[in-house]
Amino acid sequence: MHCQICKKNAATIHLTEISEGHRTELHLCESCAIQQGIAAKTHISVKDLLAGLLASQPSEEELFGPEVADKACPVCGFRITSLNKEGLMGCPHDYEVFEDVLVLILERAHDGKSRHIGKVPSRAGQGTKRALELARLKEQLKAAVRDEQYELAARLRDQIQQLEGKCQGGMPS
Repeated sequence: MHCQICKKNAATIHLTEISEGHRTELHLCESCAIQQGIAAKTHISVKDLLAGLLASQPSEEELFGPEVADKACPVCGFRITSLNKEGLMGCPHDYEVFEDVLVLILERAHDGKSRHIGKVPSRAGQGTKRALELARLKEQLKAAVRDEQYELAARLRDQIQQLEGKCQGGMPS
């Protein structure tokens, strides 16, 4: 896959945005990503990620009450209090057993949101921001056509045409 900006080099950095249930992707080569001010950390463990999410949180008992802190998975015996220490769930069933707790943890980590809506780094150039917006609009257009929302599809088509005109440096048609 080639870089979506220079269209020459192989894309090695892949940005994904999920907004309102629609997924958009941007694929960049390393040099274009650097030019856009996008830095990528190549390795981060799940344990480090969870530790970071839970580090600023009150204890599980303070956050959810003693009934949740004492709750255990009927399959593996995992307790939510082990999540901060281990950084791992005990088994796949834990995600269902502790769904409410996990959603609250994620909402706290994401300023009250439980759905990922994506983010463009503030240092990213206008080209990157336009490319992500263009990809998002195209996904919304596909969904609007699929759902037979033709008025919305027409507005989205017009927005795409206008944005493509800006991306190419020309005037919208």
